[in-house]
Amino acid sequence: MVLVHGALTGPDIWHRVIAELQRRSFTVLAPVMPLRSLASDVACLRSFLESVEGPVVVAGHSYGGSIISDPAALTAAVRSLVFVTAFQQDHDESAGELNYRFPGSRLTAENTMTRRYPGGADMYLRPEKFAEVYAADLDNATAAVLAAAQHPIDPAALGEKLSGPATWRSLPSWTLIGTADVSIPTELQRFMAERAGSTVVEVASTHAVPLVHVEETANLIVSAAS
Repeated sequence: MVLVHGALTGPDIWHRVIAELQRRSFTVLAPVMPLRSLASDVACLRSFLESVEGPVVVAGHSYGGSIISDPAALTAAVRSLVFVTAFQQDHDESAGELNYRFPGSRLTAENTMTRRYPGGADMYLRPEKFAEVYAADLDNATAAVLAAAQHPIDPAALGEKLSGPATWRSLPSWTLIGTADVSIPTELQRFMAERAGSTVVEVASTHAVPLVHVEETANLIVSAAS
């Protein structure tokens, strides 16, 4: 099982799910994505998967769903896909455009900020807005730690389109939808899951569902492995 993080958090978003899957004796890996461009993230995941032996289930959270939707990201070893409060991007779509196709996202200019890095800019949630936008159902201390240790994304990545027909058009997929998500709107998640023909589970959760609904997330990934 390869778990792909999205924007604003790193593999730490999966830590509790990893522990649960390991408890059930599964082999789990959670690589770090650079989040500088969709193309480089796709290449990074493809390179990582080429080093993994045996059949693979790939799960993506948030923007990680965009990465695993790109056909250039996966190898022939990937058998199924899991989208956890994630983009299920299609050919000729960008994550940025998708996220505002339906109302409700609070990933807005007043809630975000940028910091320069050599060659570009990184987008963060303002620390005081992190819990509200990303993790309102986590305890305050955990949300504050996540806010302080964000893994930012270059906003240009959110404007990039897939390199070909989406992976979920040819692979079976499972989708976990957060009904209180104000990062990726719930109605958008439902729209994407329906057109992909995904097996859907809904939970009353914000965007940080892997940290809040650990068992439900792990169960869905195990279902995809079955």
